Amino acid sequence: MPAPSDLLSDPEIAQAYEDVRSDKSETTWLVLKYASATSDNLTLAKTGTGDIAEMTETLGNDEAAYAYVRMKLGNDEYSERTKFVFVVWQGPQTKIMRKAKMSFQSGQVKQVIRTYAVEVQTSDKKELDAEAVTMKLRKAMGANYDRQGTAY
Repeated sequence: MPAPSDLLSDPEIAQAYEDVRSDKSETTWLVLKYASATSDNLTLAKTGTGDIAEMTETLGNDEAAYAYVRMKLGNDEYSERTKFVFVVWQGPQTKIMRKAKMSFQSGQVKQVIRTYAVEVQTSDKKELDAEAVTMKLRKAMGANYDRQGTAY
């Protein structure tokens, strides 16, 4: 197996990660995809300045990808917190061998994308809906002051 540095050798990946993490950058998400159907190397497929819905649009049903998203949570501007989400995407038509390799490779990706509040592994775009991810982030944060009838 290649070392993480080989798998993620593109210097643009590290830069995009820093951009998503930085409050000074407008970049709010990045998507890493495999260089080709047979390659294990990841490339920076896309970055964006929109919300998680914008990022989700870049994920194909036959693709495997990793994403990193900056999200703001809070009931008002005074309690707003920035949280990060790591996404492991396996589209519903992703090939079996790619899925099998991903379980190992996601550990290597986490050596580059190290800081996040929650990880979402999914093949269903509904699980990447902003509301669904926000609920996961709130649970990870602990205290939740806006329970609005939701069972926990």
